[in-house]
Amino acid sequence: MKIWIDADACPRVIKEIVFRASERLELPVVLVANKPLSRHHTPLITSVVVADGFDMADDHIAENATPEDLVVTADIPLAARIVEKGAVALDPRGELYTEENVGERLSMRDLMQELRGAGMVFGGPGQFSNTDRQRFASSLDTLLTRMVRRKSHS
Repeated sequence: MKIWIDADACPRVIKEIVFRASERLELPVVLVANKPLSRHHTPLITSVVVADGFDMADDHIAENATPEDLVVTADIPLAARIVEKGAVALDPRGELYTEENVGERLSMRDLMQELRGAGMVFGGPGQFSNTDRQRFASSLDTLLTRMVRRKSHS
């Protein structure tokens, strides 16, 4: 079981929450980005730098994550690939991607892109807040507890 982080756009505070959970549960974390990341003081945390290009980090995560893994990403197309593969995907704002909601979220994302492209809507998601951070920490704790328990019973 590993935690994968789509690290290019993941807020630092979210990475820190994951790092603390990794230490507590002794779970490996893999950060994937298309630019070098800072080194970490524990062998549990590794970084993979992929070639610079559209969706290269997403492709690496989707190809290497297993159904036992957790992926932290705000990228809805990547989340859809992860859910389809049977793994767990969690948004940095604490929302779990599921088979039931990921298709709807993809459709909404596509619609918003079209509306932005037509100049009918401006901006993106709201500012990352303390509430988002707390929701993520709570969701992560619940998910990891369930996943670790499931792994120890198999």
